[in-house]
Amino acid sequence: MRFNHVANRLNAAHFDTVVEMLKVNLGFVELRRTERSIWLRQPGTNVDLQLGRSTTESRDADKMRSQVSFLSDTPRAALEDLAAWAREHGLEASVGAYSDKEFYLDMPAAFVDFVIEAMTPDLADYGVDVG
Repeated sequence: MRFNHVANRLNAAHFDTVVEMLKVNLGFVELRRTERSIWLRQPGTNVDLQLGRSTTESRDADKMRSQVSFLSDTPRAALEDLAAWAREHGLEASVGAYSDKEFYLDMPAAFVDFVIEAMTPDLADYGVDVG
């Protein structure tokens, strides 16, 4: 087996707004769409993000431990930019910190079981060759 994609859930009412945010701000392209889900890929990467529509009213209390993670030289600023875009499009958004190098964006009305994380590239320098 080879790793293909990760799937997370979005509140159906905010599904299209979050998809648009990922496309406009992070350059994701749409690979496939069904009535319930969309598969996206950010150019230059090889793992896909599947987002599914959810009607779940309650949120996972521990969702901050489940992230869609990105690398950035300026992780807090990058997430603050996404948060500002989300607010301009009617979504409550907040940025928090796990450490001085790891930050997260939560949009409680939209993200059911995850947050978006951004961290400095040195945290992903594992010194392991998986080529």
